[in-house]
Amino acid sequence: MSSMLKLLATATALLLSSSLLGDTSYTQIQNHLEKSFKSNPNIISLKVNVVDKIALDAPKNWDAFIVSIDATVKTKQKERIVSQKMIWFASDGIIAPDLIDMNSGESLKDLVSPSFKSEYYKKENLIYGNANAKHKVAIFSDPLCPFCRNFVPKAIKYMKEKPELFAVYYYHFPLPSLHPAAVELVKAATAAELKGHKDVVLGLYEVEVDAREKDVNKILAAFNKQMKTDIKASDLDAEKVLKHYNSDQKIASDVMVQGTPTVFFDGKIDKSKRQYEKVK
Repeated sequence: MSSMLKLLATATALLLSSSLLGDTSYTQIQNHLEKSFKSNPNIISLKVNVVDKIALDAPKNWDAFIVSIDATVKTKQKERIVSQKMIWFASDGIIAPDLIDMNSGESLKDLVSPSFKSEYYKKENLIYGNANAKHKVAIFSDPLCPFCRNFVPKAIKYMKEKPELFAVYYYHFPLPSLHPAAVELVKAATAAELKGHKDVVLGLYEVEVDAREKDVNKILAAFNKQMKTDIKASDLDAEKVLKHYNSDQKIASDVMVQGTPTVFFDGKIDKSKRQYEKVK
C-alpha cells in the first residue's frame, strides 16, 4: 500500500464495525466510503466509484467490491493526486477492508481480481495464436524480472505451438522502481514491432542489460545487439509507441496488476500461472 493510500486508509479504521442500512448496493458503498475518507483532514478532494462487484464462493452472501479512488491529498511538501483501486467486502449491511480465512491465514483479497473485459484483448497485444482460439491467455510481465525471465518465455513457447488452443496476449508491465531499464526496453520492443520485426517479445527476455541501467543509449545498444535492429532513442517517443505503452499500463491498472508475471486465463486471474498446462 502506498504512503498516500495509507493516508486514505487512516479514515477507515472504524469501518469494520460500521453498518449500512438495507441491502448493500454500489451507491451505498460509494457514499459510505466517501463519508469515511472525508473525515481525514489531509484529503482535499475525493471521488469514489465502485467499478465491479464479485460474488464470493465463500463465505456465503459476501461480495467483493472493486473501488476506484481519485483524491487530492495534502502532504508536508505539496498536494498530490492519488489514483488507485481498492478491494472492499460487504454483506448484509456490513463492510470490511479485508476477510481472513482463519484456517489458512489467507487474505481473501489475494483471491479477488477484476474480470478481464473483452475490450482488453486488443489486436496489438495478440502475439501468438488465433484470436478465436478456444482459450485466451493474458500475460503481464517485466522482461527484467528474474522470475519472468525463467517462466514467461517457456509458457509463451508452449502455447505458441498450439495456435488453435491458445490466443496469447502480452502486456508490457515494467517495474521502474526495481528495473528502470525495463521501461525503455519495452518501448524499444514496441518500436521494433511497429517496424515489422517478429518474435520481439520472446527476444526481449534474451537481452543482457543491467536492470538498474538508466542510460538510454546503453539500453538500446543491448537491445539492438540481441534483436539485430537499429532502434534509436527518438523511436521510443513515437506517438504509436507511447500509445501502446500507456494502453498496457491502463489495462494493468484496471485489472489491478500488482506484480509480475500476472496471468489471466479466460478472463479470470490465474494465481497458479499454469492453468494453460492443464488444457487437453
